[in-house]
Amino acid sequence: MERVELIRWPVESERRERCRDRGVMRILVLEAGAEAPLCVDPKEDWVRAPVSTDDLRARVEALRLRGAAAESRPEVDPNGVLRFRWRSALLSPTEARLVARLAESYAEVVARDDLLRPPPGRTVPSRNALDLHIMRIRRRLAALGLRVRTVRGRGYVLESAEGV
Repeated sequence: MERVELIRWPVESERRERCRDRGVMRILVLEAGAEAPLCVDPKEDWVRAPVSTDDLRARVEALRLRGAAAESRPEVDPNGVLRFRWRSALLSPTEARLVARLAESYAEVVARDDLLRPPPGRTVPSRNALDLHIMRIRRRLAALGLRVRTVRGRGYVLESAEGV
């Protein structure tokens, strides 16, 4: 179980930076009158003092779950099974090849031309065929909490559908 540091805010702001640099999960405990910080890092949250033990315990558990979810990446196994967090889906061989390529660059743009590049011994698929496969992939991935987003003029991004 990953450790969660409790950091007094704003007094221990330097400690917060050190923890962030090391990737340590942390909960900022706001002192009286302190302005609430903007926490965009999935490994950080805040509470206002005084906080009950039960509330703090709940925040720590929620932070651990968020942090674990943020670190998970989709993977396609050799049998064409896509796994993401606790869910899975069976993909056709073509879908598995495309999703595996997208998963290699998870949350980054993959150029259309890169996806159109066929495996050895296969013909180059048409742009329309790729569009059709992407449409089918989008339907399958929705149930896993994933989405394929089009980046106009550049390609596609495989990303978590949470927060969309």
